[in-house]
Amino acid sequence: MATGETPVLRMQDILHQLCAMPTASFVEDRVVTFIEQWVKQRKRLALSRDRHGNLLIANKTTSKLPRTVMVAHMDHPGFVAESMTEARTLQCRFHGYVRPEFFVGTRVRFFDRDDEITGTVTDVRAEANGRPAGATVRVSKPVATGSIGMWDVGGPRVKGGKFHCRVCDDLAGCASALAAIDLLLAKKSKAPFALLLTRAEEEAFIGAIAAVKNRQLLKKTDRIVSIETSAEQPYAQQGNGVILRVGDRTSIFHSAYTSFLNTQAEQLAKLDKTFKHQRALMPGGTCEATVFDAHHFTAAAVCVPLGNYHNMNAASGKIQAEYVDLKDWTNMVNLLAAACANSADFTGDHTALRDRLDKRFKQFERFL
Repeated sequence: MATGETPVLRMQDILHQLCAMPTASFVEDRVVTFIEQWVKQRKRLALSRDRHGNLLIANKTTSKLPRTVMVAHMDHPGFVAESMTEARTLQCRFHGYVRPEFFVGTRVRFFDRDDEITGTVTDVRAEANGRPAGATVRVSKPVATGSIGMWDVGGPRVKGGKFHCRVCDDLAGCASALAAIDLLLAKKSKAPFALLLTRAEEEAFIGAIAAVKNRQLLKKTDRIVSIETSAEQPYAQQGNGVILRVGDRTSIFHSAYTSFLNTQAEQLAKLDKTFKHQRALMPGGTCEATVFDAHHFTAAAVCVPLGNYHNMNAASGKIQAEYVDLKDWTNMVNLLAAACANSADFTGDHTALRDRLDKRFKQFERFL
């Protein structure tokens, strides 16, 4: 680390670098390349993948304790170029959910090998349920089939303590886990930990479902921590810290494991007065913890509040950059590192809570 450089700045370097990568469901190749290079620079890590393209980064350890597996997804709602029907007319698939009324007239940037080609959406094709399936884009020049298209709202930048980018969901989540791994490596943690990076989450968790069905990368004893950037809620706002996500739109997560994460957060707050955390049900969408919970894994979740969820600014009705609060994001990094490092403290159930309740009962039982 260079003189004068702080761990926080180094964390943010990972955030900036990864969120600069173009990505969309089923075309996460550039993110994969970034991850491959990142792991190569860290000899204490091993990288593996399943036949569906999900990645697992794991530390090399002889510990027999159950493993903490952080999970984040490598895709974001976006376009995939299909064919040029005229000299400057491109037909695209669209994966992920963005309301159709945001499309027409909005600018898109395609990443064609080393070239970047701009265009404007002229038409959107939606399914019967209103979910966008494809679009027609007027482009400045021909675009190769398979090229990634993303909303043309700019790359990584910081303004007023907020990190803005065309994608935070969920590359900012991926980056938080990578930064947490660097903290664990720096502390030479012996606890077993891993990061599962999934594909095509925006098309209803296709990569995560593949990971639990085929079980090439996961163990049944793994404890899952799903990481997200989740749409900001009136009761869970930016600047108030990392969120212990007790559930999503679909399900409630593992009570005892969530309690363990809460204990880790409380301990961090005692040691660092700048650390903030909150606890909330985040119903803005369904996250991958639901997939793991449904398949009988011990699963909990953390997130940071996200502005302009899926690039939709509801107030203006326009597509804009997503953004997260940098302090919230840094708090999430520190919580993830603590949860992994102290994983041996999790008994698998509510033993600690039950002991506290029993102690209180013994104190006052005589008054019943």
